[in-house]
Amino acid sequence: MATPSPAHSRPTAPEALPRCAVCGTGSRQSPFRPGPPEQAPDLDLRPGEPVRSTMARWLQQCPSCGYSAPNITRAHPAAAQAVAAAPFRALMAEAAYPPLARRFLAWAHVLEETGALHAAAEATLQAAWVADDLGQPDLARLWRLEAVALWRGGPPLDQEQTVRIIDALRRAEAWEDARMTAQALAQADTPEAVAQVVGLEMRLIAAQDAGRHTVASALPPPARRPHVTHQRSQPKGGGTTGFLGRLRRWLGRG
Repeated sequence: MATPSPAHSRPTAPEALPRCAVCGTGSRQSPFRPGPPEQAPDLDLRPGEPVRSTMARWLQQCPSCGYSAPNITRAHPAAAQAVAAAPFRALMAEAAYPPLARRFLAWAHVLEETGALHAAAEATLQAAWVADDLGQPDLARLWRLEAVALWRGGPPLDQEQTVRIIDALRRAEAWEDARMTAQALAQADTPEAVAQVVGLEMRLIAAQDAGRHTVASALPPPARRPHVTHQRSQPKGGGTTGFLGRLRRWLGRG
């Protein structure tokens, strides 16, 4: 008997679509693998280009229930209840919010409802970045202040989070709160690199400068070194993790 040719072989089954961990709907989703940024990050650690312009790919979103996450095939056990509740549905229907910002806010809402307040603050700050890009300063200010409230409502803050709170308050023009927070951190025992960033923040606050500034404004620029601040923060235990570790890598000292 002749061996069947490849043309007569049984066709392979199509690859199954990723299924939402909340509602089970399958949808086409593209995984995101960022390359290293080539430009300095902002003071709030928004990564530089080319990663800066890829925000539309940072989160997946279920087209059925609206659940958003870096990978919608995974979810906290309490996520389904959060997605089904009225506040989440109202958020999804809020036409005044840009669609991409709603995606980050949807992820922030689930994180907050499941107790991950610092991660929710991060996602809310990212919604503010979307508003920045779209020229909507009122929304950017609102979401920065909400991010600050989430950071402060969670576990004790580390230096990285405190620096980002200072920058968020400054960008939101909450001058007195920003000044007092910066002064408190400046009086603490901080490494030189952190002190340099806080010093810049204090000068910007004194000048009531609410604009975007980069880490390179506070620190000497690297010699053709990519920055790594797009990597997810991990719990801080010393060494070169966290804000100081990121600055050391930027300066080539890590």
